[in-house]
Amino acid sequence: MDSVIGRLTEIEDAASAIVAHAQEQKAELDREYEDRKKAFDRQLEEETEKKLQAIRDELEEEKKRLLGGQMEGSQGSIALLKQEYEANHTRYAKEILARMTEV
Repeated sequence: MDSVIGRLTEIEDAASAIVAHAQEQKAELDREYEDRKKAFDRQLEEETEKKLQAIRDELEEEKKRLLGGQMEGSQGSIALLKQEYEANHTRYAKEILARMTEV
């Protein structure tokens, strides 16, 4: 009977050792998984930031191009208005004076 109890104790000790080892392996796998997850998140964050920066740069270039076109258009319009004023300012002054003295 003692040998049966001794054998059962050995089996229980072996089972406890197996469970403890399995728990250690599980903890190690959990750490590995967490490390891989963090590395993946970092890599994804870096790639996302690079793509966002590329989009920002592209939008900035587009904005500069559009503003440059608008500036050229505005400067052209201003130049035409100045040219028209220079050509007709005497006539404009006479018309204004005539309207003011009509009363």
